[in-house]
Formats: sequence, structure tokens, C-alpha cells
Amino acid sequence: MVHPTDDASVSADHASTTNANHAKAVLRNTSSNSPTEFFPAPIDVVETIIVLDYGSQFSMLIARRIREANLYSELIPWDTSPDELKHLGIKGFILSGGPASVYEDGAPQLPDWVANSGLPILGICYGMQLLAHKLGGSVKPAANREFGPATLEIKDTSSALFRSLPDSLQVWMSHGDRIERLPPDFNSIAESENAPIAAMADDAGHYGIQFHPEVVHTPQGDQLIRNFLFEIAGCRGDWTASSFVDKSVEAIRERVGKGKVICALSGGVDSAVAATLVHRAVGDQLTCIFVDNALLRMNEPERVVSTFREQMKINLIHVEAQERFMIELAEVTAPETKRIRIGETFIRVFETEAEKLGQVDFIAQGTTYPDVIESASTGSDATAKIKTHHNVGGIPKDIQFELIEPLRNLFKDEVRRVGKELGLSDEMVYRQPFPGPGLAIRIIGEVTADKLDILRRADWVVMDEIKKAGLYYELWQAFAVLTDTKSVGVQGDFRTYGHCIALRVVTAEDAMTADWARLPYELLASISNRIVNEVQEVNRVVYDITSKPPGTIEWE
Repeated sequence: MVHPTDDASVSADHASTTNANHAKAVLRNTSSNSPTEFFPAPIDVVETIIVLDYGSQFSMLIARRIREANLYSELIPWDTSPDELKHLGIKGFILSGGPASVYEDGAPQLPDWVANSGLPILGICYGMQLLAHKLGGSVKPAANREFGPATLEIKDTSSALFRSLPDSLQVWMSHGDRIERLPPDFNSIAESENAPIAAMADDAGHYGIQFHPEVVHTPQGDQLIRNFLFEIAGCRGDWTASSFVDKSVEAIRERVGKGKVICALSGGVDSAVAATLVHRAVGDQLTCIFVDNALLRMNEPERVVSTFREQMKINLIHVEAQERFMIELAEVTAPETKRIRIGETFIRVFETEAEKLGQVDFIAQGTTYPDVIESASTGSDATAKIKTHHNVGGIPKDIQFELIEPLRNLFKDEVRRVGKELGLSDEMVYRQPFPGPGLAIRIIGEVTADKLDILRRADWVVMDEIKKAGLYYELWQAFAVLTDTKSVGVQGDFRTYGHCIALRVVTAEDAMTADWARLPYELLASISNRIVNEVQEVNRVVYDITSKPPGTIEWE
């Protein structure tokens, strides 16, 4: 059911280059709770903007725009208790859009502790209507809905919200309700064709806008958000990679004390940065455990061991647990079950290795903000769980260690900036993401040794061709998927019945949204030709042209 203010009619931060002809131009266009107490990345953050999530598909983009202004932000369910935020220095609130109508029974509400905080508030779309409704205004269904581009005419050019902006703006609307009567002490400061009150403000720092400044379809939306952050909320914007590293090192050192830490090292960007950060804080109190789970890419174990043991001089234990993981995955076909079993098995392996080290108190992981958001099950109807990340939902409830997750509140690009601040090489920092469950979620159906061998060889071809084309660092991810489909083919004058490989190549900013990459036909042809010739079990290659949403980047 589509509600009057449903944001689902709009694609997010992508699809602006559908008709592009040149690959590089397109590729540059970037469109849980733990069972034990987790370790949040920012400790005693001085300046924070809280984004209350009311279910918009754009909610995460609001937090991203704030972070891009060097200001810390957290996206939280609208009904979060203020007790959970005591460690943050809150400077203001932004209320997201959402699919509900404020006058419906059971609609998400504006908490009293937010409304009465005395801090600046910016309501966006549903957030604006909610603010008006809470403070004594009236919201009703609009005679004409607005979905898509609209022209905003600014009525109060002196408003701090519109500072440095022209009198007329192109904005993106997505609403079916509108404000019929302003709350007391509010003024209308902008209008559109179908929304006489498209923006409102009072003298107490409360603002509402009917459009979405966080999406690329509102070209000057960044400036409006920055006006709220700096002109209205009075923030400084000094949350940087350097300050993050300093605060995190201090906090990790204080929490760990003389304890021992093990780190779940996969060789990917997230775990590498997490391990380096913890190592800077506690030195040889950290031991990294790299588990060869049989689900890694070709030559991956050798590269990981060489990088961390020989080049970075970090204590590293290399565990060969291929057989154990394959037993756990035998006859498993459900994606969620794969993720959960892999997560549980990882922890059990770590516990076994930790016993050999004596008393171990903590386990460090490279969990990031998108992992948490996509795995979240908040208990409210505002946000749905997309999938269980193995670092989040797959953690056993009886885990023996306390978790340290220093990157838990960072987006991928922020993790990379922290990695550079820590001195990691570009080769490590800018590696394409590789999922924790590894190749298991790139094999549709049961995972077997034969299927893993087929996928490794096909994936090697994909990566080799992408690097030869000079596109590796232009892409978010490029990989092969072994589907559960077999088809008839003709190879060497013989009819064959072989596997079908799907290519998945995407561009993205942070993996919350993504677009399929418009690779040159010649490159696609080369990849396809090499796979069917070099991987004899495969006789068909297809290209996935699905964006996220509606699809996810990984197939499982």
C-alpha cells in the first residue's frame, strides 16, 4: 500500500547517468544490536546532529550529508530513549521523511524530549508535517500530490535556512499531505505550486521543509543542510579522520587496560583498518586471527598473511578451518542461514584460538554503519531489516568476549579516510569491499568445493579484466556470481549443459544505494569470452543491470 507521503516513488542517489556512453564518466558518478555491550566509535563527541528515522528510504542520506560537512551524526529510530544518547553532545535534530500520515492512528510521533529540548529542529517532508502537527498546526491530504521535481519560491529571503541560496530553487518533492494551518508563532517562508506552505520557521529554531534536500535531485540541498548545521545549530564541523583516530585510540586504550584483544581479520578494508586502529592503541596486546574458511578468493590467504605478518608486523595467527566451515554449510541453501552459520563458526574458531593465548577479554571487528543499519531490527515499523550481516546478526548470544567495534558508526568512505590517516597503503585502503561470508553468498544454493573452485576461477577473470581496463578504483565492486541455473550450450562442436555466471559490477558512495556500471561492450565481451574459455564448467555469462534499490549488491 502506498501512503500519501510514501518516499518509495523516488530512486535514491543514482541513475543520473543512464544514457552515458563512456565508462569512466559513468563510473565516476557516485550516485542490532550486539548481544554484549558494543563499543561505539565516537566517545564523548562534542557536536552531534541526531537524525530521527521515520522510515524514509533517504534517511541514511541525511546522515551522510551531515558527515560530509565534518560533523558527526547518528541515525536512530524515532522512538529511541534519550538515555541511549547521553554520551553525545547533541546540537540539533533532523526529522526524516516517511510513508505515514501524521493524522493516522498509530503514526510515528515526535518525542516530547525532542520537542522540548530547546535545540534546533529541522523537519523534512513527514518530519515537517509531524513538527507542525505536534506544535498545534493542521495537516490534511493535499488536493494535488507532488512527486518529483518542483520549483520552490522563497518568500523570506532573510531566513538563515536559505542563506546564500537564490530566490527560486529546483527541489525534489515526494508527498501527498500538506500543512493547512501553521502552528502558533510559525511563518511560511517558501511555497511551491501545490504546497502553499513548502517551508516554515519560528523564532525558536524550529524549521520544516516539504522537499528532500538530501537527494541529488535537489541540486542545492547540501547548502541548505549546511545552513541548518552552521548558521542555525551553530556547529563548528571539526569531526575529522584525525580527531576520530585520536579519540578512538584514547578510548580503546582506556577500555582495554591491560587486557588482551583478538581481532577478526579478513583482509578486507574494514577489518584491516579496525586492526590497525586497535594495534595503535594497545600494541602487542592485540593478536589478529585470520581464518581460512574455504570461502576466500584465489590466492587471498597468502596475500593476507604476507600483508599483516610481514609488512605491518602485527601478531597474526593463521587458522586453516576450511573443513569445519564446509561441514557447517553442507546442504544449506537459505542465504540467512549461511550468514548465521558462518558468523557462529567464526566466533567458535576465535574462542578455540583464544584459549591457546590464555586470558582474552575482547574481540575487535570491522563492523561498519551500513552493516548495522541493514541488519537492524528496531522493534518499530519505521525501518525494515534488509539482511543479517555476519558481524551483527550472526554473533552468538553466549559469546565469551566483549566486543570492540571502533568503526561501527562509520560509512565506508569514512573508514577509508581513517585508514589513510593511520598510514595504510592505497592498495589496502581502496580495495573493493569483500563480504564477510565470502564466496558463500555468491553461490546460489548449496556451497560445495566444486562450486567454489568454479567461482574462484571466474571471479579471477573478472578482476583481471577490470584491472587491465584501469577501472578497478572507479568501481565500488565487481565480481562473479555462480547462479543455480544450468543451460544448454555449444562448445567445440559439442552440446554442453553448463553453469551460468552472472557479472555484478556497481558504482556507489557507501553501498546503501548503488547503480549498475555501464561497462564498455568490449570489456563485457572480453570477460565473457575468457570465462567460457578458461572455466570449462561455464557456458553462459549474463550481466546484472539491477540498481540498489530494488536489488541488493550481493545476490544473497
